[in-house]
Amino acid sequence: MLKFLSKVVVEYCPLDPRKAAAVELLAQCNGRKAKDSNPACSVELRRLPAPPPSTDPKSQPAFPPPRVLVTYLNGAEEAIPAAEGATAQGVRDQILARGRLIDTEQMFRDGGEKWPVVIPEEELGMSFPGIKLINRYSVNDYAFIVNS
Repeated sequence: MLKFLSKVVVEYCPLDPRKAAAVELLAQCNGRKAKDSNPACSVELRRLPAPPPSTDPKSQPAFPPPRVLVTYLNGAEEAIPAAEGATAQGVRDQILARGRLIDTEQMFRDGGEKWPVVIPEEELGMSFPGIKLINRYSVNDYAFIVNS
């Protein structure tokens, strides 16, 4: 995950019960395996201040929502909320998906192609002469390939 990032900032209030995903993601980012994948990526923790106590004993304090601020290698920044219903794995998957998209975009640009790649509608249904149709049959866990 860190291989796509140059900076990670995890923000949460220590008293907020919704901080679990943010804390878990912070632990994953500080792990040896993650750090080895990109030693140049900086990982920071920002503890947000607790709101002032309210005079009404029945009201719940309004904590600022936990979030993860990431900066990708191309300089793009994204703020990912890590509050209700968020999991560390979900935030991680979101970072990985965006990182792969940025990586793909960079490969196309390095190859001299325009981004995004636009495929005309009429070309989507066309056959390509280099593709062979392959029928697969399996008998007792053995696969047989028959070229058509």
